[in-house]
Amino acid sequence: MSDEKKSCSASPNAEPAAERSHLPMWILALTFVLLYLGAVFFDHHGGWFDREVYSPYASAEELDAWQPKFGAAALLAQGRVLYEKNCGICHGNDGLGKPGQFPPLAGSEWVNAKGVRRLEQIPLQGLNGPIEVKGQALNFPSGMVAIGTAMADADLAAVLTYIRSAWGNQAGEVMADDVKAARAAAGAHPQPLSGDQLAKMPE
Repeated sequence: MSDEKKSCSASPNAEPAAERSHLPMWILALTFVLLYLGAVFFDHHGGWFDREVYSPYASAEELDAWQPKFGAAALLAQGRVLYEKNCGICHGNDGLGKPGQFPPLAGSEWVNAKGVRRLEQIPLQGLNGPIEVKGQALNFPSGMVAIGTAMADADLAAVLTYIRSAWGNQAGEVMADDVKAARAAAGAHPQPLSGDQLAKMPE
């Protein structure tokens, strides 16, 4: 019986049957080759967990500095920028100071004190040595000028907050209102403090 007769004699209600066919091997091989090439490309250009930073940034720290921050992180980031711009040249960006010239801030009892009144007065009035820091008497001949007088209350508060939390320091936040009150207490024409005068101030 011919194929035409078989087709005519088939039941009109019969379900159509799909014929099985095998996937050509060349398609399978091409798929694997493309997946492999894609994996190689990603491996060379994807970066994975590499900390390498691409132009225009020069380091991971620089990239992090440009990331948007909020709340306490924003305050610390602002304080760090202001500190490195205004204070780092003397006390060092690492807070270790310069022997015989400028006292260290890292681990300093003046920085880590429970109260902030003494610490606020240092940048608002200036300071002349000698002063004892971390058990050592330091006499820095050039002294410290009242650099905080040119800063806004919020900016100086951010700097002091950064100092009290950087380099292993673990002290509390300094508020702008506290700086405002300290500025009023210092007066319009502040005079540099001595170490003894600073020690006699209440915290």
